[in-house]
Amino acid sequence: MYAWIWRKLPFGVPGKIIGSLLLVTLVVGALWFWGFPAAEPLLPFDDVNVTDEGGDPGGGGPAGTDPSGGLPGDEHDLPYSTESNEPSPGR
Repeated sequence: MYAWIWRKLPFGVPGKIIGSLLLVTLVVGALWFWGFPAAEPLLPFDDVNVTDEGGDPGGGGPAGTDPSGGLPGDEHDLPYSTESNEPSPGR
């Protein structure tokens, strides 16, 4: 098929290269604007369901508990300084 297209394109090698690029651009554009939007409803990319084994859709256990096991308000405590590039004296 590609050999047939190559033989049918006019104007020698430069014309065949330009014609090939034009055909590829048209095919990609047609897929981008018409083909993929038509196929999107058939694809399951938006059907995402992430849950724990226990089946809790909220994921995290009983209400008011922290699933990471840390203390409330402890999630931003870093073991290093964010003020300078100097390493801690213990290291």
